[in-house]
Amino acid sequence: MRATVVAFAAGIALSGWGAPVASASPTTVTPPEMPDAEGVAFKDNPSIVDQRPMPIESWSRVGSDRAVAVHFTTGTPACNGVHATVRETADAVTIDLSGGSLPRSAGRMCIMLAVTGTLVVPLKSPLGDRQVLSAA
Repeated sequence: MRATVVAFAAGIALSGWGAPVASASPTTVTPPEMPDAEGVAFKDNPSIVDQRPMPIESWSRVGSDRAVAVHFTTGTPACNGVHATVRETADAVTIDLSGGSLPRSAGRMCIMLAVTGTLVVPLKSPLGDRQVLSAA
């Protein structure tokens, strides 16, 4: 009986049955609104190298209704940067956040220290009651 169970489990593992399936379309996540969240201020930098998707952990409203602050975990701002692109619809603001290395830090040694970062992302239209989504 035990040999049958082991053989069955091995067959499932080899077949990939029950394994998560990658989606062909990008997924979005609804990060929580955290009004009092703070972090090290980052400026949008489209020239970062080795860009990779970064999840937005939370977001908050800023003084203007035409911007939101997104909060994330990254490396120190001496070596790391972020870049955000925004898609706005009548119902949602979807922010695609990428992290990477600053061009000046290429080939340099950087400390591996995690920091909570904040980036203010401008919007074309007032946020109003639209949902804020992370594209990561």
